[in-house]
Amino acid sequence: MKHNVVDARGRSCPEPVVMTKNAIDKFDGQPIEVLVDAMVAVENIKRFARNQGFDVEVIKNEEDYTLIIRK
Repeated sequence: MKHNVVDARGRSCPEPVVMTKNAIDKFDGQPIEVLVDAMVAVENIKRFARNQGFDVEVIKNEEDYTLIIRK
């Protein structure tokens, strides 16, 4: 069951990072799934989440990326 999904596709930085920060602020132990469509957003979100002590897995889809953020 996907509880924490952030759809930031079509948004420009820093908005995807801000949306991810809001999800991390409400972290309830469940993985956070972030959807983005730009590599710059992938890199910025990975850096931010890792600085907050989270692990990040990146999955490349057809035209976008899914980042799975876990503690």
